[in-house]
Amino acid sequence: MISELRPRTSAVNAPLWGGRARDWAELQEGQCRPVYLAAFERLGLGAGWTHLDVGCGAGMAAQISAGRGATVHGLDASPNLLAVARERAPSAEFLEGDIEALPYADDSFDLVTGFNSFQYAGNPGVALAEAKRVARPGGQVLIMTWGKPEGMEAASLIRALGPLMPPQPPGAPGPFALSDESALRAFASGAGLEPLEVFDVHSPWHYADLRTARRGQLSSGVAARAIAHSGDEAVQAAIKRATEPFRQPDGSYTVGARYRCLTARA
Repeated sequence: MISELRPRTSAVNAPLWGGRARDWAELQEGQCRPVYLAAFERLGLGAGWTHLDVGCGAGMAAQISAGRGATVHGLDASPNLLAVARERAPSAEFLEGDIEALPYADDSFDLVTGFNSFQYAGNPGVALAEAKRVARPGGQVLIMTWGKPEGMEAASLIRALGPLMPPQPPGAPGPFALSDESALRAFASGAGLEPLEVFDVHSPWHYADLRTARRGQLSSGVAARAIAHSGDEAVQAAIKRATEPFRQPDGSYTVGARYRCLTARA
């Protein structure tokens, strides 16, 4: 049971992830497009499937899923991101809600996906258990998280904001807590899922120039939290320093990034 004294995930994340919704949709969400494409291809997603995307953001994954013929539902805490999602995927049904208390009946979906969403829940185990509950028996749940940070260029950008964030409680998991395969499989098993395949997707970040790189990275909820704690100037300076090593000869920026996915059976 979720403690009534602890704010729900939606109450915490909605203001963080919706403040720069258009920048997120246009500049940052698409950095994961190769992951969505690879995951849906691997799963064989197509016509006749019912698909729920948990923490659907601005709806890019939902748009791709609908284009493959699936009946798509999406849920997110941010009304601003959902407004973009409805524009992108008008055939899908989107709801504002909390990933720890999904407003769907048991056994409703052939596929439930969480693209970088479960780990942002106040209680990730509760959120994943909810995903299992609404997946039909034998259906699939997909978890996407960061790839292992060793040798990944994007890890330096993620870590650059760490000193500007509010202090974390002792033992709090870091952004790469689920990057280890054994930890990821244990996370799935703990929610009653049967872990199946783990696969990585290389999905580098591309920005036309430094201004675009800043706008993209500032649009995340993580950056919003850092700004609230340390101020906009400090966060912008940290992003500039961390991004500069990835400048290309033409003035654009390319940052290597990897994502890790796990498929599991409900």
